[in-house]
Amino acid sequence: MSAATVDEYLLELDATQRATLSAMRAMLRELLPGAEECISYGIPGYRLDGRVVAGFAAFRNHCSYFPHSGSVIPQMAKELRGYKTSKGTLRFESDQPLARPIVERLVALRLRELHSKV
Repeated sequence: MSAATVDEYLLELDATQRATLSAMRAMLRELLPGAEECISYGIPGYRLDGRVVAGFAAFRNHCSYFPHSGSVIPQMAKELRGYKTSKGTLRFESDQPLARPIVERLVALRLRELHSKV
């Protein structure tokens, strides 16, 4: 995909993925009210002070959340049991959106990390 905006990105998805990632988008907008919505590395993201805080994407068989950090997901190993993860990616089923408390914690950890680097 080569979407220039998040709206364009979402329009290219099937209905299930669009609904799931639209809900993620709304959640991130609430959690990051001052963030700039962007396309970063070809996927929707949210940037604060020039640094990407969170991103999400749809793939053939799943959706993913990206904290744009290699340390956030390992800190949540217990909470993320049952999900497929790597250092910088959390995969979830397209028809099973991430629960708000998980997203809140992912965002909080990333913001804490960014603020500690200032």
